[in-house]
Amino acid sequence: MQMLMNNQLDSIDKDILRILEADSRTSQREISRKLNIAQGTVTNRIRKMEKSGIIRGYSVDLGAEEIGWTMTVIAGLRIEKGRMIEVQEKISSDSRVFAVYDVTGEYDSMVLARVTDREDLNDLTKTVFTLDGITRSFTQVVLNTVKESGIQLPGSN
Repeated sequence: MQMLMNNQLDSIDKDILRILEADSRTSQREISRKLNIAQGTVTNRIRKMEKSGIIRGYSVDLGAEEIGWTMTVIAGLRIEKGRMIEVQEKISSDSRVFAVYDVTGEYDSMVLARVTDREDLNDLTKTVFTLDGITRSFTQVVLNTVKESGIQLPGSN
C-alpha cells in the first residue's frame, strides 16, 4: 500500500480528503461506502494523515459576520531588526488576529484580523499595530470578500 512516502498522497488519500473537505463529519463508514474500499483502510489512512500533520484537526466553519465580526482588516508592518518573532508572537495572541505572515517586499509582516466595529478597529490599530518594535504600519479595511476559503488540495480546480 503506497501511503505517505515523503508526504505524497495517492488517489485514495486525495479522495478521502475531498470527502472530508466537503463535510468533515462524514463517517468513516460513509467514506468507505462512497469509495468502495474497506472501512479499516479508511481508518488507517485517516490516522496516518493525522499523525503526519496532513490532517491537523476538524472544525466548524463559522460565518464571521453572522457571529459579530463586521470588518476584515489587512495590515502591513515594518518591524525592528531582531524583534520579528517577539512582535509577531504578541500580535498573534490577540483574539482578533487570525493570520500573521512573514513576507517579502516593503513590509516585514502581513496581519489579517477581524473586528466588530469601527471602535474595535480603532483599538486594534492603536494597541496591536503600534506595539513596541513596530516602526511603520498600514491598515486596509476589506470592502467586499470575493473568495475566502481554507487550504485545499493542490490541483483541485
